[in-house]
Amino acid sequence: MYRLLHARLTDHPELMDGDFLLDLQKSLQRMARAEGVDVSDHGAWDAWLGNTPVSCEVRVAGRRVIES
Repeated sequence: MYRLLHARLTDHPELMDGDFLLDLQKSLQRMARAEGVDVSDHGAWDAWLGNTPVSCEVRVAGRRVIES
């Protein structure tokens, strides 16, 4: 669910203002930390979520401003 919602943020920026996504992310990060994952490491966080890790250089290069 988190990956699906996070992937839709650019199309639905109102998701960023809701408590649900934030609470879900906090809960998942708590679980990941309990398993020894450094959630501040984007690659480790991505891998824990089941995504293919992407370097910060690639992540930032594709970033765009989300208008709300």
